[in-house]
Amino acid sequence: MKVFSIAMWVLTVILALVPIWAWRMLNSLWLRPKRLERVLRAQGLQGDTYKLFVDNTKQFYMLKMQQEAKSKSIGLSNIDVAPQVFSPVHQTVSKYGKNSFLWEGTTPKVIITDPTQTKQVFNNMQDFTKPELNPFVRFFSTGLTQYEGEKWAKHRKIINPAFQLEKLKNMLPAFSQSCNDMISKWKGTLSSDGTSEIDVWPFLQNLTCDVISRAAFGSSYAEGTKIFQLLKRQGYLLMTAKHTHIPMWWLLPTTTNRRMKEIESDIRDSLEAIIKKREKATMNGETTTSDDLLGLLLESNQFENQGRENGKTLGMTRQEVIEECRLFYLAGQETTSDLLVWTMVLLGKYPEWQARARQEVLQVFGNQNPNFDGLSRLKIVIMILYEVLRLYPPTVYFNRALQKAVKLGNLSLPAGVLVSLPILLIHQDHDIWGDDAKEFKPERFSEGIAKATKGQVSFFPFGWGPRICIGQNFALLEAKIVLSLLLQNFSFELSPAYAHVPTTLLSLQPKHGAHIILRKL
Repeated sequence: MKVFSIAMWVLTVILALVPIWAWRMLNSLWLRPKRLERVLRAQGLQGDTYKLFVDNTKQFYMLKMQQEAKSKSIGLSNIDVAPQVFSPVHQTVSKYGKNSFLWEGTTPKVIITDPTQTKQVFNNMQDFTKPELNPFVRFFSTGLTQYEGEKWAKHRKIINPAFQLEKLKNMLPAFSQSCNDMISKWKGTLSSDGTSEIDVWPFLQNLTCDVISRAAFGSSYAEGTKIFQLLKRQGYLLMTAKHTHIPMWWLLPTTTNRRMKEIESDIRDSLEAIIKKREKATMNGETTTSDDLLGLLLESNQFENQGRENGKTLGMTRQEVIEECRLFYLAGQETTSDLLVWTMVLLGKYPEWQARARQEVLQVFGNQNPNFDGLSRLKIVIMILYEVLRLYPPTVYFNRALQKAVKLGNLSLPAGVLVSLPILLIHQDHDIWGDDAKEFKPERFSEGIAKATKGQVSFFPFGWGPRICIGQNFALLEAKIVLSLLLQNFSFELSPAYAHVPTTLLSLQPKHGAHIILRKL
């Protein structure tokens, strides 16, 4: 009798919960998306009609077509890479215009291309927050880039001193040493006539990894290489993983999931070992340099930890320091290697700009290693780098989420929608940049960014506003040094074997590498 009573009670609870579950599912899968769609259409925004389940199939075929397109060279004369690497947003804008939206599962994503609205999104970070990430994607986006509110402000304050130009100035020897090591390897490949054909992409990736190891951690190359290789392996597993759209997928005991967690543990252990070694040396009174990013970060964090508020330290925990170190590796390596490879590709295509940049470098530095004061006088070099970032930004879009209803220009956006800032489309918008928007013309930056953009927020490869990338000075300084040293030692052109297939993995990269013919000067 007692067992029967318990069974009846359980059945009663289940029957009571089923309608609640059914209502929530109905609201999540149909009522809420259709309500948001009506609100957006009432304001003149256009997009595909939300259809339950149908869109998943449509997205599958879209992704399949996109992958097939990525395997084919589009030719370097076709600088408009947006249709290839950015097809969902590009197709939506092509079909419905700039005032449009698309669906990401059950959530509408509003496309924002107006510079005034873009500025508002970047400035009002409390209203436009970072979207919640897939748990595995968080492996690549922890740290400052994903924090909000007070935690973001605290980490930004602690990290900021390490990226000030005066501090970065002390890292120039590490930049030059890493690049000169790579140049020595390239010279070793030269034939008797002083030429060589190589894929420069893996070399540039290893170069920026080495720079991070030297400049950020002062660690041995072996330690740096290990972390770099683990991050690459983890990134590959994430980008090739299937069924990531399935709820709670990351909890399943699949081979990929187990391997991801093992790599994650290895990365944390390696970073923690580097940090512990530095802290132990400091405690033992050993002389350690604070000129590298880790030293500066620990120094700044120690200063914050000297103060207490309500019994709590104001600095970062050991785990938080580890997360920021991982971000140094990932962001510092990816961004600069992308910028360098696309710069070499475009200067290989446009030898007149390569010659102008070389002439400037030789006038400023001769054949000596670049120095800090001279780098600020490289006007043509920085024009080229800005134009490369305009056409091939490392990140092709920024997404933001609305937790509450927000007024954005003439739009009243409801809570629950996403906002997408398509960097590639804005950087190449004819209405903003003119009829030559898709052409490589560094001269558009001859009087600086403000003049080129007419004071609008239409050029933001490193973001904009309060959350602008804290490492942009690091990346540009490294790029200027590397490009200067390359121009001092080689002239280069694209190989006939080069296939122009820009693709997005963690960032915008050449799918089949960058085959370049080098000539020793």
